[in-house]
Amino acid sequence: MLAAVATIVSATHLDAAGAAVLWLALVSLVAVGFRVTVRVRIRTTHHNIAWTETAILIGLALAPAPMVVLATGVGVAIATALARVPPLRAVFGVGKNILVASSAGLVLGATGWTGPDTSASAVIASIALAYVAAVVVDEVITLPVIAMATATPITQLFRRDWDLRLAGAAARLLVIIGTVLTLSFDQRLLLAVPPLVLSLHLLYSNRVKTRTEQQAWQRLARTTDALNVVELDTVLTTAVTQAAELFSADEVEIELRHSGRTVRGGAGGITHDGPAGEPDPADGTVLDTPLEGHDRTADVGVLRLRFSGPVQLSEREQYTLRTFASALCTAVRNAQAYAELARVAAEHAYAATHDALTGLANRRHLLDQGAEQLGSRHAEGVTALVLIDLNHFKEVNDTLGHAAGDQVLVQVAERLRAAAQDGDLVARLGGDEFAVLLRGLPAPAVAAHRAESLLAVLHDPFDLDGMRISVEASGGIAAAPASGGMAELLRRADVAMYQAKRAGQRISTYAPTRDTADIGRLTLGGDLSRAVADHEFTVNFQPIVDLGTGVVIGAEALARWHHPTHGMIDPLRFLEAVERSGLLPAFAEAILDQALIAAGSWRDAGFDVPVAVNVSPRSLLDARFPGSVLARLRAHDLPPDRLVLELTETLTLSQLDVVDRVLSRLRDEGVRLALDDFGTGYSSLSLLSRIPVHELKIDRSFVTAMESSAEAAAVIRSTLDLGRSLDLTVVAEGVENEPQRRALWELGCTAGQGHLFARPTPAGTLLATLRRGSGGSPGVLVPPLHDSGAVIRLAPGRRPATRGRTDRHLPA
Repeated sequence: MLAAVATIVSATHLDAAGAAVLWLALVSLVAVGFRVTVRVRIRTTHHNIAWTETAILIGLALAPAPMVVLATGVGVAIATALARVPPLRAVFGVGKNILVASSAGLVLGATGWTGPDTSASAVIASIALAYVAAVVVDEVITLPVIAMATATPITQLFRRDWDLRLAGAAARLLVIIGTVLTLSFDQRLLLAVPPLVLSLHLLYSNRVKTRTEQQAWQRLARTTDALNVVELDTVLTTAVTQAAELFSADEVEIELRHSGRTVRGGAGGITHDGPAGEPDPADGTVLDTPLEGHDRTADVGVLRLRFSGPVQLSEREQYTLRTFASALCTAVRNAQAYAELARVAAEHAYAATHDALTGLANRRHLLDQGAEQLGSRHAEGVTALVLIDLNHFKEVNDTLGHAAGDQVLVQVAERLRAAAQDGDLVARLGGDEFAVLLRGLPAPAVAAHRAESLLAVLHDPFDLDGMRISVEASGGIAAAPASGGMAELLRRADVAMYQAKRAGQRISTYAPTRDTADIGRLTLGGDLSRAVADHEFTVNFQPIVDLGTGVVIGAEALARWHHPTHGMIDPLRFLEAVERSGLLPAFAEAILDQALIAAGSWRDAGFDVPVAVNVSPRSLLDARFPGSVLARLRAHDLPPDRLVLELTETLTLSQLDVVDRVLSRLRDEGVRLALDDFGTGYSSLSLLSRIPVHELKIDRSFVTAMESSAEAAAVIRSTLDLGRSLDLTVVAEGVENEPQRRALWELGCTAGQGHLFARPTPAGTLLATLRRGSGGSPGVLVPPLHDSGAVIRLAPGRRPATRGRTDRHLPA
C-alpha cells in the first residue's frame, strides 16, 4: 500500500515521459541489479541479497526521482516475472524496492541535488546520505520478515554478520560514487564499471558463502557437543531443537527403531514424545536420514526433517546432515548403553546390599547404614539394634526340607517388615538370623518395647502348604555404644541374644557386666602407646636355609612384645590392635630399625644375610611408607637388596592402585618383595600379575600336609613350577624334619625355614649360631643333602629372566 502511494505520487510528479533510451536504461539497470544476487535459504524460502540499491542510486544520479521510482517498480516486476518468483514474494519485492527508491530520492532531493556535474565533495555527501536512507529502509522492511520466518529475535538478526553487511554496503557505496563521478568526468570510463561491479559481486558472494559455511560448521560443532550427554531424553530433545535451527526445518522427527519411540518437535521444543504415530498431514518436503555410524553397521533409527514447501539441500547441507545423523547415532547408542549400565549397576548394587531370598537388607547394608547413622552429627534420638534368631530352625529344615525352611524365612521377613516403623531397617544377616536397626528412639528403654512388638508378630503359627507350624525366636537388644561403632553395636546385640538363649528368655538387653568378650585384648590395646614409647617390642629371627647345602641365605624378622606384666606376648594377640590404632607407622619403624641393625651386625661379622620383614597391608596404603623404608636403609648403610618385604595375600593389595605405586617404587629402588603364605588367599595369581615380587613363600600348612595329602603336594609342585617359569625364588615355611626337607628338595624347592634348622632367636643368638655353624662350617646349620660337587645348580642367569629377578640363595 505504501509502495502504491509512492507510485501514484511519482506518476503525478513526472514532468515528461523522457527519452525511451533513458527509460530502457533505467529499467534494465534495476532488473540486472535485482537479478545479480547472493542466495541464502531460510527454511523453505530462499532470500536474495541483491545489488538493487546500487542500480537505484545510480539511476537517481542520472534521472529524475519520479522516473527512477517508476522504473524501479517496472524493472523489479520484470525480473521477478522472469525468475518465476511466487506472486506474494514478487509483490513484496516490488513494493520494498519502490519504497527504497522513494526514500533515497527524497533524501537526495533534500540535499539540493542538481546532477553529477557539481563538486566531488557534494556528490559524495549527497549520494552517501541517499544510500544510507536506502539501506535503512531496506533493513527496516526486510529484517522483521526474516525474524518472523525464523522465529529469531530481530535484535539478534541485526547483530548477526553486521561486519559483513557493513563491508558490503561500503563496497556498493564506493561503486555508486565512483560511477557517478566517472559520468561527471568522462562517460567513456563507464566501460570499467561493469568489470569492477562484477569483481566486487564475486568477492562479496565468496565472503558471504565462506561466512555462511563457517557459521554452519560452528553450529554443527556446538550441536554435536551438546549431544555429548548420557541421558537419552536430553539427547533427543537437544537433537530435535538443534536440528530445526541447524537445517532451518519446520519440524524434526526422530524415530528409534528398537524401542518404537518417536520424538517430534521444532526449534520451540518437543510436541510429541511417545509411540510412533502419524504426523500431522502437511504438504512439503520430508527428508529421511538413517541414524547410523560411519561404518553404517549400527542403524538405531531415522531422522526426519520436514519442510512446509519444496526444499533441495546443498551439497554442504547434505554432508552436514549426514555428519549430524552420525553424531546423533553415537549419542543415542552411548545414552542407551549408559542407561543399560545404570540399570545393571542398580541391580548389582541392590543385590550387593539385599538378601536374595527375602529382599531384606543384608549384613553389609546394615553395617553401612548403621555406621552412617552413628557417624551422623545431626542424628536425633537413640540408635539401637535388635538381633533376632529363630530357635530350633534346623529342625524345620531337617524335617520339612530346605524349601519349607525358605518359606518360613520369607514369611518371617514379611512379618518383621510389616511390624517395623518408618525409619527402621530390617535385615537378614544370614541363616535364621535377622536384625532390626531402630533409629530416632526417644530413650534407650523404648528399644525393649519395640523389640517385644517385633518378636510378638512371630508368635502366630506359619502356614506352609496347609500345615501350621510354630517357630520360637530369641532377641538381643543393644543401644549404640559410645565407641566402637556399628561393629561393636552388632557384637553387643549378639552377646545379648545369646544371653537370652542361655537364660531361656525371649528378649535380653545387653549388660556390660555379663559380656565375656576378650577384655584382655582390649587391655593390651590400651598399652600400645606406652609399649612403642618404651621400646617393649623386640624382634626374633628365624633363619632361611638352602635346603641342599644347609647354608643360611636369609632370616625372617618376627615381632614380639615383652610386656612388663604379661611377659612375652605372641603377635597374633596384638597385631590387630596395632593395625586398628594410629601407632602402625611407629610400630613398623621400630621393627624395621631392629631388623636392619641385626642385618648390619651380621654383615660386619662376615655373614651378608638378607633380612625379611613382614609388612602390614595398611602400611602399603601410606604413600610415605617407601620413603621411610629407604631412609632407614641409608641410615643403617645397607644396600636395598639386603631387605626383603614380605606381603600377605589380601584382596586390598590387588584392588588399590596406591599399593601398586608404593611397591613399584620400593622395587625400583632395589628392595626385594616376597609374597607370604602363597596359595592360601583368594587372589594368588592375580596378585602375581600386578605385584612384581621376587619370591614366593609356601604356607606351612601345605608343608605339614604334603606327606599325607596328595592335594598339598600338588599345590607345592604347582607353586614350584610357577616359580621356575617366572624366575622366582620359592621358600617353604614350616620345615620340621628331614623327610620334609628331602621331599621338598626332590620337588625342586631350594630354600626353606622351620624348626628343623632353628627356632626364632634374638639377633645375637643367631649370629653366634652362624659363627658356630655345623660340622665346622660357619653359616651352615645342617649337613648338606649331597656331597660337594654332586649337584650342579644352574646359575639364575641361565634361565630366561622374564621379570629381571635373581635368586637370593648362594650358589652350590
